Amino acid sequence: MRRSIGNKILLVVLGAATLVSCGKRGRTHSELTGWKFNDPTYGGFTTNTNYEGQKIPPGMVLIEGGTFTMGSVQDDVLFDWNTTPTQQQVRSFYMDEAEVTNLEYLFYLSYLEKVYPPSDDNYRKIYQSALPDTLVWRDALGFNELLSESYLRHPSYADYPVVGVSWIQATDYCKWRTDRVNEKILMDKGVLKSLFDLDSVTVEGKNRFDTGTYLANPNLLFDGDESIYGRGLPVPQQKKKKVSKKDRKAEAALASTDEGGDKKSRRAAKRGKQSQGFTGRHVKTSDGILTQRFRLPTEAEWEYAAKALIENREYNTIRGRKKYSWNGRYTRDDSRRNRGDQRANFKQGKGDYSGLAGWSNDGADITIKVKSYDPNAFGLYDMSGNVAEWVADVYRPIIDNDANDFNYFRGNVFKKPLIDEEGKVVVVDYNSIEFDTLENGKIVPRDLPGSIKYVPITKSDAFMRPNYEKADNIGIRDGDLASTRYYRQAEEDGETVPRMYNSPKTPRQIGESGLIIQQYDTKKRNTLISDQARVYKGGSWRDREYWLDPAQRRYLPEYMATNYIGFRCATDKLGAMSYKRRRKEPRR
Repeated sequence: MRRSIGNKILLVVLGAATLVSCGKRGRTHSELTGWKFNDPTYGGFTTNTNYEGQKIPPGMVLIEGGTFTMGSVQDDVLFDWNTTPTQQQVRSFYMDEAEVTNLEYLFYLSYLEKVYPPSDDNYRKIYQSALPDTLVWRDALGFNELLSESYLRHPSYADYPVVGVSWIQATDYCKWRTDRVNEKILMDKGVLKSLFDLDSVTVEGKNRFDTGTYLANPNLLFDGDESIYGRGLPVPQQKKKKVSKKDRKAEAALASTDEGGDKKSRRAAKRGKQSQGFTGRHVKTSDGILTQRFRLPTEAEWEYAAKALIENREYNTIRGRKKYSWNGRYTRDDSRRNRGDQRANFKQGKGDYSGLAGWSNDGADITIKVKSYDPNAFGLYDMSGNVAEWVADVYRPIIDNDANDFNYFRGNVFKKPLIDEEGKVVVVDYNSIEFDTLENGKIVPRDLPGSIKYVPITKSDAFMRPNYEKADNIGIRDGDLASTRYYRQAEEDGETVPRMYNSPKTPRQIGESGLIIQQYDTKKRNTLISDQARVYKGGSWRDREYWLDPAQRRYLPEYMATNYIGFRCATDKLGAMSYKRRRKEPRR
């Protein structure tokens, strides 16, 4: 009996050891060829054998993906069929737990001011294009001038959500944040030195860290100056062969008689080895070290995260319907401790933005400090109320049932890096930077100096592809040429492409002096919808309860800003949907 038990224990231990060894072998060898990874004998093909999974980006929480009914609402008092329910699948992603604050945006402005000094005519428009419109607080019949002067920069509002930011400005902030997070990661790894602490370089213009440029070719940064780099990742080395004592004595005797083996030459060689520049190798995407690019969340992602139906889940179904980002049918807290308190910052009625002083007060007449209210089931703050938020999508009145039901998004413009005549990737500098003049007369850069220049893909790039046919897919099936009665006509053959939505296109003229002549559009319009109309979601401090429903959607041109729209960033979750292991559902 004892022998049988001992044999069973031995089998279990051997089985566990076998599993462990198989797991290690799968990480160090190619299971399909038997070749070793990170071994010079087998070509030195590198792979991250110690990868422990994607790290949560700073300030973000994981939103585990799943299926949900997008657009389902309990109230449709406008009867505009703008939120037609459709079943959608959303992939897991990360999202900021709160909106971007004035303090964080001021840090962004300070960086731009330092790297692209407004005193230099080459960079003056870059800094100006990022400044929020503080005049959004003005009202012809209201006394709000103090907010225009103090809301953005005064420390009293440091932790309040930034407003007066257009969709274009919010998108540019997300790109900048990607570079700063990855720059710090490389600094912490010792690969990149602190650029602002070096005497040999000046961080200005194109001389800055850019993630895309670094991954394309690290030598493109700072014109190939290797002094900005510290020590790279280790490179696989050849294993030293064992040398017998007899051979070592022979080598020592030969070195003592060799003229080139004197001490001075050996010391010089050693000094030269110590003074050499960058050693090792640079970080690659396959290392899994750098963070994914930050962006605005899509409309489907934002609505899914705001609804947080995970708290209403029972097995594989959803119990009940959620009207807000919290459970319950009302905006007031029904718990014993906080009974009667408002759960969000919104306009409670005409002339009532906060409630009575002393009780039943939501704590704010305009915006309020982020995280002032309880988070939803995903850990996100202020998904209902405080400020509405920009999302990435181009607006269309209806999301029909024929739309893509997996990670739905409208706004794709597929691009590729621009390659010059020498076959090199083009990096933008102050000589090649291009500016766009928006409909409201503001001038914005297409790309910042130091970043890779991207251009739309060509028709030949999409030739014989089953998943897309062109670069610009914003108006696909709803506003492009193929969705009109001229669908047989090729886009490049038509003199003017007919538009499904007669949105205004304000004429503007730029003379030789660069003066912009601003004119209003005099044509009578039936809609403002265009390919520049972007969706914003959620209610705000100046909205009534109706707009707190995460399913409600509105739109505004991407170049305009208000005092009630802010934003937060998102990024992709790689690998498994969740960090948690599946467990059996507990009995209720």
